[in-house]
Parts: sequence; structure tokens; C-alpha cells
Amino acid sequence: MLLAPKLSCPTVPLSNGLQIPIFGLGTSHDGGYSHDTIVYALTECGVRHIDTAKRYGCEENLGNAIRESGIPRRDLWVTNKLWPGDYGYKAAKKACLDSCSQMGVTYFDLYLMHWPESTQPGCSNREMRAETWRALEELHKERLCSAIGVSNFLVRHLEELKEDCSVVPHVNQVFTNDMTHQVEYHPFQQPNQLVEYCRQEGIVFEGYSPLAKGQVLNNPTILRIAQKYRRTSAQICIRWSIQNGVVTIPKSIKKERIQENCQVFGFHLEESDMATLASLDDGRHVTWDPTNVE
Repeated sequence: MLLAPKLSCPTVPLSNGLQIPIFGLGTSHDGGYSHDTIVYALTECGVRHIDTAKRYGCEENLGNAIRESGIPRRDLWVTNKLWPGDYGYKAAKKACLDSCSQMGVTYFDLYLMHWPESTQPGCSNREMRAETWRALEELHKERLCSAIGVSNFLVRHLEELKEDCSVVPHVNQVFTNDMTHQVEYHPFQQPNQLVEYCRQEGIVFEGYSPLAKGQVLNNPTILRIAQKYRRTSAQICIRWSIQNGVVTIPKSIKKERIQENCQVFGFHLEESDMATLASLDDGRHVTWDPTNVE
């Protein structure tokens, strides 16, 4: 296999002054982890942004891969996510510390609430979100989490959090992963109202797995644009997301796919092609979404 050129990745500023790499590598619990591929991404491709979650069950393995890579911890951006089963003030703080221990790190660069709905009895979703967010605020204050955020929150969830708590989320991550019931962001589903709200509030918008479960790869319009730039459909969609200012976290367990996905900074989509891709929004959902979560 030809080695990929080392990635030179731009960053996006967070409201607290930190800089998050605009491109990263995602993992998942459904066959979404490969030790050799993670090491390859870090050592041969220059990836410095890794996204995981307790839900994925690969924290210990991922920590081992990071250590094997030899990349200093200070040079990495590591995102982890808190599962709803650990919501609540005490439970959330314990879960974060446990995840740090599992990965063999002393802090996370970004720690997210994974989903707006609580599985804990006795409280409304809003009450539990607020209680849990206050735990994340404490973790941030204690520097166990350099930045804190949410995942799959809609405008109304974010508005309530602003009213109930003191720190506005630094990031709102949205997914296209069919196993975790996510808000989607890809050419076929563009939640522009949510994107614009986040930007107005200083919340960085982050998208995970931007390929619509592979549905974008054989779309005739995307294939035509890919041919124009002599790139793959995946590269076109990742580039489209990045040019929209969205922190983009595709995932793969294949080294050749990681290599391909990393090669998105050597070209620029013309405005007409950006507009064409934007016009593909047909309201299609390839996953569940949190629309009905109160």
C-alpha cells in the first residue's frame, strides 16, 4: 500500500479559545474499531483527532493504540461521549473518570453528552440534561475536560440548556450512524436551521460519518462532480462538509479508506459545485432522529 501524505489539518476555534482539528477519525460499537487502522491513521496519515464514546466499548483498546503510536498526548485531540445511562451529577462525573482510566489518559479534549434523552427514572429529560450538564461544567472547571459539548441536540434542547446552566456548549456533534439514533448531516439531509443557530450561539457544529450510510457514493450528481475533480465520491462529500465549516469525523476500519479520506485538503470545490451539492437536500433520513425527544 502506498503511504498517505501526512495530513496538514486546519483547525476551528472554539468559544473558549481552543482549536479543534476540522478533520478526525471516528469509531463506533458496530464493527467500528480496528487497532491496526487506528495506529496507521496516527502514524502514517497524520490524523490527530480521534472520536470515541463509552457506548462503543473500545476505550481501552483505543488507549492502547494511541500509546503504541508514540504520538505525545499533547499533540492529540481526543473526544469522548457520556452515555445516557450515566446521566446525573454524580454518575456523570464518575463515568468521565472511569473513561479516562480505561483510556489511560488524564483528561479529554472534548467530552459530550451523547443524546438528549435520559434513561434515568424520576426526572424529566430537561431536568436530567441540566443536572448532567452541571457535572460537565464541573469537569471543565477541574480541567478534566478541556471543552464540553453535546451530541444530537436540537435547537429547543440547546435553548433549554442555556436557560438552566451557565456554560454554553462548545460543540454540538451530529451523526449519520444508524445504530445510535442521530441527527443527520450529509448532502441529502442538511439541518441548516440547527447549523445556523449553533453558529449564532458560538457552538461549533460537528458532523460524524458524512456519507449517508454510503448512499451518497453512487449518486449521479456526486459522481459527476467527483469525475470533474478526479476524486472519489467520499472525498467530495467530506470536502463539501469541511468547506461548510463543519468539523468532520468520517469512520472506517480500512487503511485504504482512511488514506482516501485524508486526502481532502489538496483541492477546493467551486462555489457552483458547493451549490449543486446543497441542492441535493431532499429531506431523506437514513437513521433515526431526536425530533420527538422532549
